[in-house]
Parts: sequence; C-alpha cells; structure tokens
Amino acid sequence: MSNLKLERPLAIFDLEATGLNARADRIVEISIVKLMPDGSHEVHTFRVNPEMPIPMESQAIHGISDADVADCPTFDSLAPKINELLADCDLGGFSVINFDIPMLEEEFMRARITFDMTDRRIVDAQRIFHKKEPRNLTAAVKFYCNDTLENAHGAEADAVATMRVIEGQLEKYSDLPTDVDGLDKFSTARDVSWADRSGKLKWINGDIAINFGKKRGKTLRTLAEDDRSYLRWIMKSDFPRDTQEIVSNAMEGTFPDAPATD
Repeated sequence: MSNLKLERPLAIFDLEATGLNARADRIVEISIVKLMPDGSHEVHTFRVNPEMPIPMESQAIHGISDADVADCPTFDSLAPKINELLADCDLGGFSVINFDIPMLEEEFMRARITFDMTDRRIVDAQRIFHKKEPRNLTAAVKFYCNDTLENAHGAEADAVATMRVIEGQLEKYSDLPTDVDGLDKFSTARDVSWADRSGKLKWINGDIAINFGKKRGKTLRTLAEDDRSYLRWIMKSDFPRDTQEIVSNAMEGTFPDAPATD
C-alpha cells in the first residue's frame, strides 16, 4: 500500500463468527493482515473452535461448519498469540467499529486478557466508504437519475424523488424484478428461519426460540412454562409489535404452526 504512511503496524483484520451478537456469539475464524511501516506485510489466519454449535444461517454465509472447526484450538488457547500479534498495532477492517472490534474484545475478556484499546487508531473502510459515497436519497437521485434533489427532506419532494429512483433502478438493473411482488421479496429478503420480521425469534426444530441475548436458543414453550418473567419483560420492553404478539400468544399457550420445509 504505497499511498499509506505508517508510523507503526496497522493490523487489518476480519472475523467470521457463529452470529452477530458480540456477547452471545463466538469467533470461528480470524485473519490478520499486518502492514509494516517498511512496506512489508504478513498474514495470519486462525480457525477457532467456538465451543458452541454454528447455526446453519451463519454456515451459509461463511461456509464454516462444526466439523471444520471440531479439531481447531479454542480462542482461549489462541488468545495470547493473537494479543501478541496485535500488540502496538493500530486496527483496520470493514465495519470493525460495529462488529469485529466489539466481538474481539468480548473474546479477549472471556480469555482473561486485557485487550487495551487505549491510543489505538482505527481505520474502518466501511465508514470511509459511506462518507465518501453517501447512501441517502440525494445520492441515489444523483446516481440513478443524474439529477439534483431539490427541497430534500420535504415529504413531497422526497416521495417524488424516490419514485424516480425506483424507475432508474429498474432501467439500470435488467435482472431486477419488474413486479411489486418480486421487488418486495428482493428488498425485504430475510432469513427464512426467522419467526418475526426483525429476527428476534426464530424457528428451531419446529419450535419458536429466542434469537438474542442470554436466553438465545430457549424455546417459547420452555420459557412459558419455566420463566414467564422473561416473556413479561419482552412484553414491557421496546420490541416490535409482531414479536410481542407471538410472545403474548405463547404465554396464552397458543403457538403458530411451523413453516413447511422442503
């Protein structure tokens, strides 16, 4: 990277994990590209046994199965080496601020190693991308319509502009569905295992289970019998209405039929 001036090593890293929850999920692979001030670089990649099952939806994304990591070292055993590799390094990656760094910090904490972020600088390519190439309606009008959005954030102007953007998208992408049903499926695609729209609940072996936090994997049937206080907490908290409706029905002993599987 001839255009990048380094005062100390920059460790650009990426994680694959069992899921997106930094506290509940675990790393299954970490790769570090360590850039040196002299222009050289070294690559270190580790497969990690997460000591928990890897959900099928996560396997579909990164292609790493339980069998692939069954004989791999745990993060606890790898932590000292990874910490040494990252010592005195600034950190870089794509969306590392939102995902990779919080996940790595949690893993180090479980391994009883203090991962000191003091004075570490962070280069997040996603943040640069979004700042240099804004993903808002004004940018969409410029990209798809080659025009300037006047009166941005006025409801009528924004609605008309959105109509023009959709028209521009249909013209630009020949493989985009041209019917509303197809566009709905394309733009709102979600994991087929989700039982609600936001993925707070998911189907596991024909039962609806919690898909977040400390109760992740617990079915609503079990919680309705053994831990109704947790379900009451969901009902009182700021969860989506469809999530709360499913939980409310579960507390009354009513459960939807499991979706058909091929």
